[in-house]
Amino acid sequence: MDRRPIGVFDSGVGGLTVVNEIQRQLPKERVVYFGDTARFPYGSKSVETVTEFARQDSQFLLGFDVKLIVVACNTATACALDYLGEHLTVPVVGVIEPGAVAAVRASRKKFVGVIGTQGTIASGAYQRALTRIDPSISVFAQACPLFVSLAEEGWTDRAASLLIAHEYLDPLREAMIDVLVLGCTHYPLLIPVIRRVMGPEAILTDSAAEVTREVGRVLRENELESDGNAVSGHRFFVSDAPLKFREVGERFLGRALPTVELATAG
Repeated sequence: MDRRPIGVFDSGVGGLTVVNEIQRQLPKERVVYFGDTARFPYGSKSVETVTEFARQDSQFLLGFDVKLIVVACNTATACALDYLGEHLTVPVVGVIEPGAVAAVRASRKKFVGVIGTQGTIASGAYQRALTRIDPSISVFAQACPLFVSLAEEGWTDRAASLLIAHEYLDPLREAMIDVLVLGCTHYPLLIPVIRRVMGPEAILTDSAAEVTREVGRVLRENELESDGNAVSGHRFFVSDAPLKFREVGERFLGRALPTVELATAG
């Protein structure tokens, strides 16, 4: 048994969807979360820049003696997961591979859509993961950069949100995909508007639940599971605007957040 916490980082608030799943599926585990809100968003930055940010975020979490790190940011997973896996001394789990596995398992027509930030889509990481799992899969990818702002503003049912969603998603609907991968941790907040465009037939896959199952597997295989007797709870850090993070984060979690502390990963 290992009572050390799990480290989770993201470019901002979206990774709280992963924290929510960890709390639900692995209730004996503590989490230290870092949201790099001062340098948000990662999705429009270069691979080299995102990799360096991910390295710094990981080093910050290692300062809390975490036993495993979850890269809850799709862009950071696409750009930096291999680097982190080679250079860190603790297991590292990203969000792309588990989400791709779930999508392939759910698809019957083998027409899968992927939406994400510009960085995630341009990296081709989801496209490679999906076709590696099943070479017969046809992948239709679409960057949806404005979705992040809509999610953070809470614009989940505005007319403007529906117009933007149609602009991004109509080509995927016309391609007759049967599974849509939500390749950004912000996008689950927009599921109502996404469903209005895609229709009830399309299956939406969110990697947060799949990532947490993978975390549980890694903990078991490495004998890192907690026995649940830890005396302290979860901790949340951001690099800027903790009050704003708390406000938006409570929309993501659907409940109150504890104290959010200010820190820097640089």
